[in-house]
Amino acid sequence: MEIEFIEEKENKVFNRKEIKFYVDYDGEATPKLLDIKSKLVALLNTKKDLIVVDNVQPHYGEPKAIGYAKVYDTVDDLKYIEAKHVIAKNEEPEEPAEEEADEAEE
Repeated sequence: MEIEFIEEKENKVFNRKEIKFYVDYDGEATPKLLDIKSKLVALLNTKKDLIVVDNVQPHYGEPKAIGYAKVYDTVDDLKYIEAKHVIAKNEEPEEPAEEEADEAEE
């Protein structure tokens, strides 16, 4: 999976950087939002809790997608501005499988 930045814009009103990007995933399955987020964290040299991938839209019939992400200055800004459902889809899922396995052993 390769990510190419199209546009990077500083939004001082919301204390964030807004990024439009292409994702090229030739020969792979369509990447999940959290996989794209992890790659963006590495490329932008930021923390996972400061970035929100707003949307990723695959191109029909091509192994490419266009996306939009926001990198906030602080976690407080992110929580104050972003909608709860956007924050929820950008969080790592909790591991209920381990808890169920522990209960099954008892």
